[in-house]
Amino acid sequence: MAVELEKIRAAAERVAASHGLDVVDVEYISAAKQRALRVFVEKNAGERARLAEAARLAGEAEAAEEGRIPVAVARGTLSMDQLAWVTHEDCEQFSVDFGTLIDVEDLVPGAEYTLEVSSPGLERKLFGRADYERFRGSLLKVQTFQPVNGNRHWQGRLTEVRESAVVLDLSAVRQKGKNKKVVAPEVELELANIEKAQLVAEV
Repeated sequence: MAVELEKIRAAAERVAASHGLDVVDVEYISAAKQRALRVFVEKNAGERARLAEAARLAGEAEAAEEGRIPVAVARGTLSMDQLAWVTHEDCEQFSVDFGTLIDVEDLVPGAEYTLEVSSPGLERKLFGRADYERFRGSLLKVQTFQPVNGNRHWQGRLTEVRESAVVLDLSAVRQKGKNKKVVAPEVELELANIEKAQLVAEV
């Protein structure tokens, strides 16, 4: 029987909402005898804002020294809202509740599977205009459906989010691979032409 990812995602979003979380992505991996359902979660916008304000009041530099926030935040290369803020306890509690729902509604039929719940990480995927707005100023790797200026793979800093496109500053990173002759310092990519996009961690 086939796994219906949209149905699983809708169920995951219901459970996540009750925990103050958002579902970032859902992946189903089936290889040989091993099957895994991966769910990436983060605190929802309200919780992120609350935690960011608490960290700001506590002093970001001090929090960075103590390891409560990444050094990149203290340096200003990452904003507080860009953090997922999800904890091990968040993942564990969500996993218990969601795992029960999966079994009750038989969302992953058949033999045994592994449920993996985690933060989307520093190199998280971006989905939709809201994510691009949130991560404006970040380094991105983007793959397009159709070539733009002869290339489908781009890496640069997200400088602008327009109504139906994003703009990457290509001078922010050295372009790799052949056919990467950058004739302009930036490239505009239509949102509808973006196959996948993800953050590039800055250390």
